[in-house]
Amino acid sequence: MSEQVSPLRLAACWAVHFYTATGAATAFAALLAISAGDVRTAFWWLYVAVAIDASDGMLARLADVKRHVPQFDGAKLDDIVDYLTFVLVPIVLMVQTGMLQGQLGIAVACLALLASAYRFCHADAKTSDHYFTGFPSYWNIVALYLYVFGTGPTACAVVTFALAMLVFAPLRFLYPSRMTWMRASTIGLGMIWAGAVAVILVLLPERATTVAAISLAYPAYYTLLSFYAQLRGW
Repeated sequence: MSEQVSPLRLAACWAVHFYTATGAATAFAALLAISAGDVRTAFWWLYVAVAIDASDGMLARLADVKRHVPQFDGAKLDDIVDYLTFVLVPIVLMVQTGMLQGQLGIAVACLALLASAYRFCHADAKTSDHYFTGFPSYWNIVALYLYVFGTGPTACAVVTFALAMLVFAPLRFLYPSRMTWMRASTIGLGMIWAGAVAVILVLLPERATTVAAISLAYPAYYTLLSFYAQLRGW
C-alpha cells in the first residue's frame, strides 16, 4: 500500500526543489551582469547561488523529499545548477574580464569546463562517506580571488590548468554540510569566511586585498583538514 502524503508535506517538498532551481536564475542573472560589464553584481549573484547550495540540502533532508517525491531527482537538479553556478558562469567571467586571454586562456577555460563536466557525472564525485573526489570545482571562489588580487593572465591560466588537472587527482575533500567529524567548527568558520567574502564584494570595485588575504585562511584550513582526514582514513 502506498503511503499517503499530506498536501502540506508535498508542498514543502516541491518548495525545496523550487528553491534549488532558483540557483539557475542566479546563474542567468550573473551572466547578464557579466555581459553588461558589472563584475561586482555578477559576483553577488554567485554569492547568492552559494548560499542556496549551502542550505538546500539541509532543507531537503528536513522535508524528506526523496521519500515523499521519489519521482523527482533533486540530486540531478542540484548538479545541473551547481555546474552552472560553480563552473560555467565563473569561467565565463574569467574570460570576459581578461583573467583568461588569448588562445591559451580559451584552451584552459575549455579544459576546466570539460574536466568539471566529467567529475560531475562520475559515480564517485560524491562518496557515500561524504567527500568530494578531486578538486571540487570551486571555480567561483578561484575566480573571485584571482580577480581581487589582480592576477595576470598567464598566472590565471597556470592556476586554472593546475586545478583542472586536480579534478582527476585521487584526492578527497570534505563535504562541509554532510561531514560529521569537526562539522561544527568547519561550518562556523565557513560562516565567518562568508562574512569576509561579503565585505570583499561590498568594497568592489576597490580590491580589498588585505581582507582577501586574511580570508584565505579558511580555504587553507579546509584543504589541510581534508588532506589530514584522508591520510588518517576518516
